[in-house]
Amino acid sequence: MMAEPAAALGIPLRLLAEAEGVSAAQVIPDTLVGDYTDLEMLRKVTSGAHVVTFDHEHVPTEHLHALHADGVATRPGPEALVHAQDKAVMRTRLAQLGVPCPRNAVVGSVADVEDFGFPCVLKTTRGGYDGKGVWFVGGPADCAEPFEAAARTGVPLLAEERVDFRRELSALVARSPSGQAAAYPVVASLQQDGICLEVVAPAPDLDPGLATQAQQVALTIAKELDVTGVLAVELFETTDGRILVNELAMRPHNTGHWTQDGAVTSQFENHLRAVLDLPLGSPSPRVRWTVMVNILGGPDEQVGRLYDGYPHALARDPHLRVHLYGKELRPGRKVGHVNAYGDDLEDCLERARHAAAWFRGDLGNESE
Repeated sequence: MMAEPAAALGIPLRLLAEAEGVSAAQVIPDTLVGDYTDLEMLRKVTSGAHVVTFDHEHVPTEHLHALHADGVATRPGPEALVHAQDKAVMRTRLAQLGVPCPRNAVVGSVADVEDFGFPCVLKTTRGGYDGKGVWFVGGPADCAEPFEAAARTGVPLLAEERVDFRRELSALVARSPSGQAAAYPVVASLQQDGICLEVVAPAPDLDPGLATQAQQVALTIAKELDVTGVLAVELFETTDGRILVNELAMRPHNTGHWTQDGAVTSQFENHLRAVLDLPLGSPSPRVRWTVMVNILGGPDEQVGRLYDGYPHALARDPHLRVHLYGKELRPGRKVGHVNAYGDDLEDCLERARHAAAWFRGDLGNESE
């Protein structure tokens, strides 16, 4: 999705792909296939590049430091990115900054978790995503699996309180090396089993003061951690009217996909502008409401038939915007998303949900 604005701006991209034919390799001609944990491969793919950036946080921190020592401009840099790679490092630094977070502690045993207090959430400090590496534990018996995973991987566990929250929010900002920053409207996201299902921009019925606070928290984190590029700050809006930081992502983020069609400048374009230290584009919304709904892989019998959804979805809603990723279709896998926008929120929700369900195969083949 970064390739489209890059082409429009005349910015050439080189890709390190994990395998032949993956999504980005289908649209970026200059592609090398290799392992992002292999330092020599990283040196090969970054040779001659003006700027290196990332679409996930899992490149080993020590490799990023090695590239930095080689004179490679990595944006965000390793000192910033480690806060999105390691949840324990993140929690420590955010506490130093006075950023509101759930109560948390690194735990090395079930006894430590008991001292912390049940029920709680256990998370691997590194490597988790889309609900992987996260366990909700109500007592000692629930701790066996997370501690087995920790022993197998050598990755410590972080315990966090179970937050009584009304909903999840996301504050997205972009920041350039020169310090310019742009803040998008705060959005509401709906999660299921750790996977983002839908996003509403802006978050409905959000207190303006709380929205401003969420944006200020994101801008403060971006500045103090010296983030370059897009930063997504995932937040809990608590039932008593507070916000708490849940996660950080230093890259274009699922909760910002609505910006492709609903904002003056998409998160993907602003990420490119930011890492190249170009003036940032406006993050203002184009319309009152934009709803993004993810398309997940449906039943096994839908495999190979995803594109069959186009005739109905596009004919039913000429204003709908569909983004498919070219991924192999598997049940539950994020393979695309739809954006619907307009002045009526309920209408946008219905249109986006219907289209995503149609592509998933949930609605059968009947026409409306």
